[in-house]
Order: sequence, then C-alpha cells, then structure tokens
Amino acid sequence: MGDTTLETIDDLLQGVIEETDDSDIHYKLQSARQLITVVQDRHEQIGETLTKEDIDEGTLDTLRELGYVE
Repeated sequence: MGDTTLETIDDLLQGVIEETDDSDIHYKLQSARQLITVVQDRHEQIGETLTKEDIDEGTLDTLRELGYVE
C-alpha cells in the first residue's frame, strides 16, 4: 500500500483494474486514477507555497499534523 491516503487509493484502484476485464470499468477507474494525480499535484503545490510563506512555527506544526505540509 502507498505511503499516503491518495497513494493507497491509487493502489487499490490499480488492483481492481488488474482484476477485471471490463473495458468500461477500466476507463472509469483510469479516469479516477488521473484525478488522484491531479489532487496529489495540487496538494504538493499548496505544501510548497505554504512552506515558502512567512508562517509562524505553531501554524506550520498544525499544518504538518493535518497533513498539509511535510
């Protein structure tokens, strides 16, 4: 399983794709996996932006606890 929730969801979707032969299901699951990639990219961009901003350590600690920044 993945290290993050999004990676775990992606792994689960990939597993289902491998278990089915239905092309319509493959298309829908691949589309879902692409959306996960978009969400991951946006999450990373937000994290990078937040770490570049002048934010106090307490707020950064809270954001880390919530998983917004690493």
